[in-house]
Amino acid sequence: MMYDFNAAEVFKVAVRIEENGAEFYRKAAELQSDPENKKFLEKLADMEDTHKSTFLKMSKDVTEAEKTQQVFDPEGEAGLYLTAMADTHGGEGSPSAAQQLTGNESMEEILKIAIGLEKESILFYLGIKEMVPPKFGQDKVDAIIEEERRHVIQLNGFLKKMKSAG
Repeated sequence: MMYDFNAAEVFKVAVRIEENGAEFYRKAAELQSDPENKKFLEKLADMEDTHKSTFLKMSKDVTEAEKTQQVFDPEGEAGLYLTAMADTHGGEGSPSAAQQLTGNESMEEILKIAIGLEKESILFYLGIKEMVPPKFGQDKVDAIIEEERRHVIQLNGFLKKMKSAG
């Protein structure tokens, strides 16, 4: 079944993905023995929490038209579908990313994994964008993509700083 989604639904997914992203960093922090690395990863988890707050604020600007349900869905299947997509898209919000951490990863490896996950999330949102008609908030999906793009740039900056320090 092919769905068209609205901006309000996409923001719900974005929030879920950020929650899962924060879980990734918290799990990575738990597995660290070095207090500095642990603190840095907890800071990254806090950044995901901030990102979640940003998306919640952005979602408040969604118009009534952008909240319009696209299909008759008395069983709430569209929401379940979106939740499943958020959890399994393979990017930042994938719970399996946190579960795959072993504790043997270097900080550089963790950042590289995180950057890859963020990039996967951008690709995910680009795909979702095609399922949100312009009148139902496609421009809001562009705003989510821009936020994720800034996060990739920020993580790359951390990685470069780490490489030059080490």
